[in-house]
Amino acid sequence: MTTTNNTTIKKGFVAYFKEALQSEHQDFTQGSIRKAVFMLAVPMILEMCMESVFAIVDIFFVGKLGPGAAATVGLTESFLMIVYSVAIGLSMAATAMVARRVGEKNPDGAAKAGAQSALLAFVLSVIISLIGIFFAEKILTLMGANAQVVSMGHRYTRIMLTGNIVIMLLFLINGIFRGAGDATIAMRSLWLANICNIILCPLLIHFFGLPGAAMATTTGRGIGVCYQVYRLFKGKGIIKIHIHHFIPDWSIIRSLMNIAVTATLQFLVASASWMVMARITADFGSEAVAGYTIAFRWIVFFLMPAWGLSNAAATLVGQNLGAQQPGRAEESVWKTARYNALFMTFVSLLFIVGAEFFVGLINHTNPEVIKTAVTALRIISLGYIFYGVGMVMINAFNGAGDSRTPTWINLFWFWIFQIPFAYLLAINLQMGPKGVFIAIVVTETCVTITSVLLFRRGKWKTVKI
Repeated sequence: MTTTNNTTIKKGFVAYFKEALQSEHQDFTQGSIRKAVFMLAVPMILEMCMESVFAIVDIFFVGKLGPGAAATVGLTESFLMIVYSVAIGLSMAATAMVARRVGEKNPDGAAKAGAQSALLAFVLSVIISLIGIFFAEKILTLMGANAQVVSMGHRYTRIMLTGNIVIMLLFLINGIFRGAGDATIAMRSLWLANICNIILCPLLIHFFGLPGAAMATTTGRGIGVCYQVYRLFKGKGIIKIHIHHFIPDWSIIRSLMNIAVTATLQFLVASASWMVMARITADFGSEAVAGYTIAFRWIVFFLMPAWGLSNAAATLVGQNLGAQQPGRAEESVWKTARYNALFMTFVSLLFIVGAEFFVGLINHTNPEVIKTAVTALRIISLGYIFYGVGMVMINAFNGAGDSRTPTWINLFWFWIFQIPFAYLLAINLQMGPKGVFIAIVVTETCVTITSVLLFRRGKWKTVKI
C-alpha cells in the first residue's frame, strides 16, 4: 500500500513539474495556493539559476587569466549592481502593475503597463551607456583598483556598461511575464541567453582576452532579449503588446515611476552597500578582492534560485490584490517564505561543509585567494535562512506596489548600520575581510526581522496602483 502511495505521489510531482515548465498563463487567484506557488516557483527558480550561471561561467574562465582579471570582474560587477538595481526596480514596478491588471481581468491594461515600462528602461539605459563610454577607467579607480587592474580591465568595464540595455530589458521583460503569470517564458529567455554565453565565453576570451568575457555576456543576454521581444509581440500569452501601447501615457508612467523610483532606490541602497563592502575589502589587496569575488559569485549562484522562489510571492500578491483577495495574498506569502527558508537552510549546510570544494572549482592555485573565499562562504552562509525569508517579504511588499517600506528598511540597515559596522570590524578592530563578512550576516538578519514585523501590520494590503 505504501509503495502504491509513493508511486502516486511521484507521478503527481512529475505531472506538476511538467505542467509548470509547459504552461504559460494560469489564473493564480483561485485553487490551491500550494500548487500556485509550485507552478510559479519552478520556472522562476530555473530562470534565476540561469542568471546565476552567468556569474559562475564568467568568473570560471576569467579566473584563469589571474587575480587581476578576477578583481576587474569583481569591481565591475559591484558597480554594475547599480544597473541591476535600476533594472530590478523597473521590473518590480512592471510586475506589480501587470499582476494587478491581470488580477482585475484587464489584459490590455497589463500590456500597456509593460510597454510604458520598456520606454522608461530605454531612456535610463542610454544615460548609463554614456557613463560607461566616458568614465570606465575612473569607475575602476573609484572602486579601489590599482593601476595594473585599471589598465587590464577598463575595456571590460566599458563594454559591460555600454551594453547595459540588454541587462535592463532582460530583467524588465521577464518582470512583465512574471506579473502575467507567464513565468515559463521568462525562464526560457534566460536559458537561451546562458547557452549562448557558455558557448561564446571561452571562444571570445581566447581571441580577445578579458574584454571577450564582456562581449560574450552582452551577446548572450542580447539574444535572450530578442526572444523576449518576439514573445511579447507574437506570443499567445495573456500579454501581447502592439505598437500603439508605446504611445506615452503619462498617468501610467507616473504610477510606474512612483513604484520604480523607490524600488530602484531600495535595491540601489543594498547594492551600494555591497560596493562599499568590495571597496573595504580592496584595502587588503587584489588577492582579497579576488577571493571576495569568487565567494560572491557562489553566494549569488545560490541566492538567485531563492530569489526566483520569492518572486512567486510578488506575482501572487499582485494578482490576488487585483482580485480583491488580500487574505489569499497573505497566505501565499507565508507559504512561500516557509519553502524558501527550507531551501536556504540546505544551502547553508552545503557551504559550511563544502566551502573548499566550491572555491576549488574556480581557483585552486592561489592560497590567499582560496583562504578569503572559503572564509567568506562559511561566514555569510550562516545567515542564509534569514536571507530566504527576507527575500520573500521584500518581494511581497513590492508585488503589492508598496516599494517604500522595504526602501526605508534597506536604507537604515545597509547604509546607517552595515557600512560603519563593517568598517569598524575590518579596519578599526583589524579583523580584515572577515569583519566585512560578519557585518553582512548581522545586517541581513536584522533586515529580515524588521521586514517580518512590518509585513504583519498589513498596511501593504491597502496600496492602490
